[in-house]
Amino acid sequence: MKNYELLTIFKPNLDSEEVDKIIAKISDIVSEFGGKVESSDKIGRKKLAYDIQNFRDGFFYSSVMSLPADKVAEFRRQLRLNDSILRTMFMEASEKASV
Repeated sequence: MKNYELLTIFKPNLDSEEVDKIIAKISDIVSEFGGKVESSDKIGRKKLAYDIQNFRDGFFYSSVMSLPADKVAEFRRQLRLNDSILRTMFMEASEKASV
């Protein structure tokens, strides 16, 4: 399994309980696919650099997870199907350089 980083921007018109439910659902999807969420961080509400779907800000959430490589495409599809998510950035986590 590889490690991945996920940055998610949720719509700003959601309350914190709805955001927590979606975050729990994302964690459940990772568990269903045989992965594990290593760490997560609710960054909070931030202003966007440009409007996305006529929203000027959004709730940012970041997580690091391990996921089997053959499940990545389906996981990304599940994220795109969620209407409460404005944008996602899903990338492979790099190993930290030892000096």
